[in-house]
Amino acid sequence: MRRNLEKQECIDLLEKQYIGHLAYISGSQPHIVPITYYYDAASHTLTSYSSEGHKLSAMRKNTAVGLAVDVISSVANWKSVLVQGTFQELTGIDAKHMLHKFAEGVKKVIHEQTGANPHFISEFSAKIDAEKSPVVFRIAIHELSGKIRASKSSKK
Repeated sequence: MRRNLEKQECIDLLEKQYIGHLAYISGSQPHIVPITYYYDAASHTLTSYSSEGHKLSAMRKNTAVGLAVDVISSVANWKSVLVQGTFQELTGIDAKHMLHKFAEGVKKVIHEQTGANPHFISEFSAKIDAEKSPVVFRIAIHELSGKIRASKSSKK
């Protein structure tokens, strides 16, 4: 059976995952990269961070972005959510606050999924140059869509 996910089902998937594939445009070319993210229910946004580079330069020029999050058990059993949104760079106290929420939120998701208790961002996300502060950003969600495929034999 294949069907569209309801909005709340899309949000539930975003809340229970922390790795997605960020899509952005650089010049006239699409790019897709894996990122660690945190879904913030209070603001209905996704928070992440990065070091300076290609991705941030491109998103500053063209703020339209997408994020795909998948949970795949097999070819016949999967869920997928697509987020359409806008890149927003955070600074100052807002950046510090959201980076803290990001770290605490991702640690909670990892604990719920695996029982592990990571203590530092470096244990679950790409390393940031220790001498430079990370750039914290969020994706303001404009549209959510999702699909699910579940085989009949998996519904016992």
